[in-house]
Amino acid sequence: MVMKEIAEQVSSAIRANREVLTALDQAIGDGDHGVNMCRGFDAIDEIKDEFSRMPFGDACTLAGKTLVMNVGGASGPLFGSCLMGFGKVSADCPQTREELVTMLRAGVESVKSRGKSDVGAKTMLDVLVPLLNGVESGEINSLSDARLVSEKALEETKPLLATKGRAAFLAKRSIGHIDPGAKSTALIVDVVCGYMESKA
Repeated sequence: MVMKEIAEQVSSAIRANREVLTALDQAIGDGDHGVNMCRGFDAIDEIKDEFSRMPFGDACTLAGKTLVMNVGGASGPLFGSCLMGFGKVSADCPQTREELVTMLRAGVESVKSRGKSDVGAKTMLDVLVPLLNGVESGEINSLSDARLVSEKALEETKPLLATKGRAAFLAKRSIGHIDPGAKSTALIVDVVCGYMESKA
């Protein structure tokens, strides 16, 4: 049930922010990030009822595979790999800080491996890694903290020089723009935090 409800809310948020994501990608990419993310999460939304009949980890894996199969460009493989990484180490929804760290680390490592990238390259990792580090270090102690860290990390992609993906072709012209993949990541973090607040 958790994954079904989260999938529904994330899909809705991605659709609502399609033009924002498109505009960000038009500035430093090929302008299709909003369309691609909508395509992927629409596909997830179509199968969300299946999530209610499977463990959390299996649902994450299915959602990840769905993104990989339905999203063009780098977004599908990267966001899909993150979810599949979650699924590999989390049979159930994380209940402790340690379990959450394990899940986030698996997602981060999966994205790093698939994208051959790391922090500082102006990608979704520039939001994911600070989130992981914040949870692991204890800097993040609440959902509000998670949002603040995510939003701060997103803003800090603006001065970065893109070294991966289509944005890398712009070289120094990529500086001064927020990364669209990082924006999608921060958006998903915000939705998940909102969902958890509603269940508290």
